[in-house]
Amino acid sequence: MPEFRHLSLSIDDYPWIVFRTDFDCSIMIEVIRWCVHYGLHFFFPWLLAKRFAGERVGKVYLILFSTMLVDLDHLLATPMFEPCRCSIGFHPLHSVGAIVVYLLMLFPKKTRWWGVGLVLHMLTDLQDCWWGC
Repeated sequence: MPEFRHLSLSIDDYPWIVFRTDFDCSIMIEVIRWCVHYGLHFFFPWLLAKRFAGERVGKVYLILFSTMLVDLDHLLATPMFEPCRCSIGFHPLHSVGAIVVYLLMLFPKKTRWWGVGLVLHMLTDLQDCWWGC
């Protein structure tokens, strides 16, 4: 097996490669934020359903996916979409009182998957608040 030595590299070692120092990282952060947000809204519920729902994967994913209807309360806001606005505490279905109800929905078996979807939705929107603008 070959022996690896610590390499010290610098920009001067590669004059043919253009290193951009004027790159705006905010665009990249927005792309990552968007991927995380919509990954948590669409892909993560599918993973949960696949892992925990057994043969009812389709039905459970449909329930988890349909909890996105909670975002209809965005239609009541002016402006309807504001990228720097934190949804939690601003929209009626994203209020603390509503979140308490969603947490209580985790306990009865009949509403558990609805509660999981709604709590996951609130956590997804909350992480948007943490990213900031």
